[in-house]
Amino acid sequence: MLVGSSKGARVALRDLGGEGPTVLLAHANGFCGLMWQPVARELAAAARCWALDFRGHGDSVSGPEEDYDWAGMADDVLAAVGAIEPAPRLAAGHSLGGASILKAEQARPGTFDRAWVYEPVTIPGSFLPPDGVKALGDIARMRRKFFESRQAAYDRYAARPPFNLLDPEVLRAYVDHGFRDLPDGTVTMKCAREVEAAIFENPDRSAFDRLGEVGTAVTVAVSADTDPPALAAPLVAEQVPNAGLERFDDLTHFGPFQDPPRIAASIAAALFSH
Repeated sequence: MLVGSSKGARVALRDLGGEGPTVLLAHANGFCGLMWQPVARELAAAARCWALDFRGHGDSVSGPEEDYDWAGMADDVLAAVGAIEPAPRLAAGHSLGGASILKAEQARPGTFDRAWVYEPVTIPGSFLPPDGVKALGDIARMRRKFFESRQAAYDRYAARPPFNLLDPEVLRAYVDHGFRDLPDGTVTMKCAREVEAAIFENPDRSAFDRLGEVGTAVTVAVSADTDPPALAAPLVAEQVPNAGLERFDDLTHFGPFQDPPRIAASIAAALFSH
């Protein structure tokens, strides 16, 4: 289904099934909600999972004046929550998804009982040098735009880092649901390169300083990477009053999609913690 959000955006929301308390799953920049399917399947006996596509991603629709400010992503989380019955008890997010969950809690305290965030891009301003942010945007703009087929896209990504680290089922979901067919038979990414770049180049610079306002219980998951999201994750856990840090030293920033069973187990532990 599509649900209305701010600035005219309409957010795609999908029921991934399962039985138990409701969980909302939020993806990283450039990805899509259905990449969470393997995690949702692992959680099926413990939770009913829903996944959203952020504006500019997957099957969501952006408004004509969209600027991809990160506040809009938090609005997308809140729009999804408003459309799910019963309301999600826990939200789990990766990178942009985790940051957007924290921003949603700041905007509307008490939205979630618990949150699970893997290396949320909720980073101190000092961690965000302008040239480094621009570099991520430049990389996004250089991504290959067209592929002869979904299989060609899968084969290319499966052979190249960081996508070669992903669980094959997750990578297949990215290619199947994160690309659209074109009239000439080729395929292209649903999240345009310019959208991914704009999100990288316009990072949130306010949420970190307001983490003390997040009252919900938060599990902050972190890999052994040495990039800013991993370096900042322990600081996020320190700033949130009711947060704990969980380390996955054998995974990378893409951990939620490297090892779905372990990630699902961690989310389930957060959901049923006391």
